Amino acid sequence: MNEAYAVLSNKKKRQQYDAYGSTEFHQRYSQEDIFKGFDIGDIFKEFGFNSNDVFGRIFEGGGSSRKSSFGFNSFDGFSQQQSGFDRSHPGFGAKSAKGQDVTYELPVTLEDVTTGAEKIVSIQVAGRPKKISIKIPKGITTGKKLRLPGKGEPGQGNGEAGDLYIQMKLLDHPVFIREGDDLIVEKTIPFTQAVLGTCVEVPTLDGKTLSVKVPPGTQSHSKLRLKGYGLPFFNKRGTGDEHVKIIVQVPANLTKKQKQIIQELEREGI
Repeated sequence: MNEAYAVLSNKKKRQQYDAYGSTEFHQRYSQEDIFKGFDIGDIFKEFGFNSNDVFGRIFEGGGSSRKSSFGFNSFDGFSQQQSGFDRSHPGFGAKSAKGQDVTYELPVTLEDVTTGAEKIVSIQVAGRPKKISIKIPKGITTGKKLRLPGKGEPGQGNGEAGDLYIQMKLLDHPVFIREGDDLIVEKTIPFTQAVLGTCVEVPTLDGKTLSVKVPPGTQSHSKLRLKGYGLPFFNKRGTGDEHVKIIVQVPANLTKKQKQIIQELEREGI
């Protein structure tokens, strides 16, 4: 209809159409040429209203309320039926937006990370408390986030809900220090045991106690490795190690006899 009006409303184009016929006319002229200088508002003016009325009625719900020559309010029938925009439909014109994401910091222990514990957390969503069960993956580290789609704030209109992010915070352990997937435990021994060698009792995270041999001449801050007694790898198979860090204690105060012995050792080059 637009193309026909664009041709018939232009005297020169109409003459060319009459001269060449429909097929040859379209072979000679592109769509761009046909619509060159054409204003769609001219069609609306023919029916007694302007394009501002029409588009305001369709997209803004406004426009003129005068009667057209067809006996109905300007473009009511078009805007609500022919155009497909049903303003009476629930939610028409309402803005849809995804709900806000929510981040919750979850404190976890080394034991939680080792076993893959399950915790119940209580969060505020839309101003209401909500309890959610969280499965802690084995080997997860501080700062890692678990994403729970659709568990955040509700969306606006027909928008989807936001996501809930559970951010891990590893708590300090009274015995072990974490280094990646390995665990460090410190063991203090006297100077003489470091020189002569000894055995020490060492705890493991799973509750065991192991006897570890300290070789003669062990230096302070040396590490003895216990294979497989560390933390499980995150998202893959395998386990880290436990390391026993030996701290050699040097006596601060000596008896007279102890001092004589140390002096004798000094003379012997020790």
